[in-house]
Order: sequence, then C-alpha cells, then structure tokens
Amino acid sequence: MKVKVVRIYLTEGKHTHRDIFERLHNEHKVMGVTIFRGISGFGKSGHMHSSALLDLSMNLPLVIEFFDEEEKINAALESIRDVLEPGNVLTFDAILS
Repeated sequence: MKVKVVRIYLTEGKHTHRDIFERLHNEHKVMGVTIFRGISGFGKSGHMHSSALLDLSMNLPLVIEFFDEEEKINAALESIRDVLEPGNVLTFDAILS
C-alpha cells in the first residue's frame, strides 16, 4: 500500500506539538503518529537546543512523524498549516508493508 509520510520539525517550547498531535488523532485519524524528542539540534536560526546545556525551558527539538494515504495527509496538512512554520515540513512517499 502506498502512503505519504510527513515529518514536522519544531521545538517543544512553543507546545504546538500537543495541538498537532490531538488534531491528527481526533480529527484526521491518521494511521500512525510518533513524536520524537531530540537530544540536540538547531534550525535556520542557528540557535542550539540541547539536553546537555542548562536550559530550564526544556526547549528541545521535536520531530512529529505521521503517515497515511495521500488524500488524508493533504487534508491533515491543510488543517494544521495555521500552527506550522514555513520550511519545517518534509513529505515523502513510502510503501507500507
């Protein structure tokens, strides 16, 4: 079965991952969603986020990954676009086996 996989890159400090996760689960009922917490990372700003640094905000990098059929993915992405930052979403085709 062909599916589309989406990866959303963000940091946990803004707490948008909770809203995205709930929408994907409750409204769109996509096949699978996983949120990964990174131990370090940086984005366009070049600001380092790391568990090794003393950072009381716990602003670690997150990746939300989910997959489903292309139509459902397109609808889900349109629905969550209001909380996504441009350039932080990666999509690719995959085969579910």
